[in-house]
Amino acid sequence: MRATYLGTLAATALVASGMISATLFAQSSSDGSAQPACYPPQYTASGELILPKNFHEWVYVGSPLTPNALNDGKAGFPEYHNVYIEPCSYQEYKKTNVFPEGTIFFKELQLTLPAENADGSRTEPSGRGYFPGPWNGADVTVKDTTRYADTGGWGYFNFNHHEPKAPTAKLKAKMECAFCHQASAKKDEVWTQFYPLLDH
Repeated sequence: MRATYLGTLAATALVASGMISATLFAQSSSDGSAQPACYPPQYTASGELILPKNFHEWVYVGSPLTPNALNDGKAGFPEYHNVYIEPCSYQEYKKTNVFPEGTIFFKELQLTLPAENADGSRTEPSGRGYFPGPWNGADVTVKDTTRYADTGGWGYFNFNHHEPKAPTAKLKAKMECAFCHQASAKKDEVWTQFYPLLDH
């Protein structure tokens, strides 16, 4: 059977306690090579996005950092942004150079270790710099040009900017997230200028 992006997903939708879940399986392509497990967006009955699963196993694309100490103590995003793309979305992107419908980006926030110097840096065996510390919540974006037409085809969700991460999240208003992506992100509301793996 010809393998396609959608063909890599074997999902059994279940509705329980108002939640929609899916059972996912990695399949083999026609040449026998293993295909990645797919993690399509899942929603509650009320439309909230469910925290994606196994995101640490997704494709890592980058970790921008704008620490408070370099921004007068008022950085909008003072943590490391460890960004992952859903595996099957990435496989399709590699083929087409277009983010397919259902693409998910998972941005896990990670605080820097406490500063030892005025610029927020500290010294470790490798030298002076900024070093990752505790996790601090997550943001998620989902591409669905029908569902999120009002925000340019992408939905933006905040799963807390602290731990633990929320199990579900509501869609953020355009002026909270989408407007900045639309104004400054290089490609299709994605900051590909910071992610060499995707910047082509």
